[in-house]
Amino acid sequence: MSCQNHSLKPWNTFSLEASAAGICVADSVEALCRAWLQSQQRSEPVLLLGEGSNVLFLEDFQGQVIVNRIMGIEVTESSDAWHLHVGSGENWHALVQSTLRDGYPGLENLAMIPGCAGSAPIQNIGAYGVELEKVCEYVDIVRLADGSRQRLSAEECRFAYRDSVFKHQYREGYALIALGLRLNKIWQPVLTYGELRELDRDRVTPQQVFETVCRMRSSKLPDPAVTGNAGSFFKNPLVSAEMARQLKEQYDTIPFYPQENGEMKLAAGWLIDRCNLKGFRMGGAAVHQQQALVLINTGNATGQDVVALAREVRQRVGKKFNVWLEPEVRFISAQGETDAVEVIA
Repeated sequence: MSCQNHSLKPWNTFSLEASAAGICVADSVEALCRAWLQSQQRSEPVLLLGEGSNVLFLEDFQGQVIVNRIMGIEVTESSDAWHLHVGSGENWHALVQSTLRDGYPGLENLAMIPGCAGSAPIQNIGAYGVELEKVCEYVDIVRLADGSRQRLSAEECRFAYRDSVFKHQYREGYALIALGLRLNKIWQPVLTYGELRELDRDRVTPQQVFETVCRMRSSKLPDPAVTGNAGSFFKNPLVSAEMARQLKEQYDTIPFYPQENGEMKLAAGWLIDRCNLKGFRMGGAAVHQQQALVLINTGNATGQDVVALAREVRQRVGKKFNVWLEPEVRFISAQGETDAVEVIA
């Protein structure tokens, strides 16, 4: 465990100026628990952070930020699958690259999603037709107060669209320390979105899917190392089949994707784009010119600039389509995570 300076700018991909009372980098479960207990003894708020790729600091944080860097990847094999045990501090995209390099396909559609492996189950990350729940076997967590460990099956994680039990029952006082992934040896490409539809299902390779996904993401999404952002800012809204039908009557080009529960998923970026908001800015924050789903820091944005912009985007989409967007990004106030919808409502 090591202590860093108190600026949070290097620890959030929005690259916002903010500070914390303390920042510690924990490379083991024991260090994670020790740092958390220290914060409890000081009666200060505490925030667990991976790579800061899905957070918006609204202001300075008045407690300690603990950065999870628990590393390690172990692979075992069964007759029909490879089983990966992944430390929660591992970089997600690097994990995807390493599995392909070692001949374990199955994660290629999830390439270039920023953040750590430990954040993936919390959000039930997904892209281009694949969500984490399809490959997740288990998640290991620790109760920070006493160091006791628990393994949750994929079913116990209660995965849903950008949701899981880790946003509810295990949100406070627990940390994700590892996840188990199951990659089937019989590979089935998922080619349902964008340029992936143009690939030949009978001849395509996992590497080709990976490269296509990387190309699509790079063409649409700004590099956080160059332009501060947190990726997709809003969730793609879910609406009833009847509402989707009504919207289709008004807007014949509106894309929607049927869900297993009968609902329809709309494309938040399309809704924002149809409100002519690409490039729209408030203060130092702007809607990205290429991908309307992404809000960016143009160089000197504050957390409140981003909030004001998100609120304006939500209002305009709501008035035009009667669809009310919800942030995918976690909002962090001085005392910890706060309800993002309430902030921008």
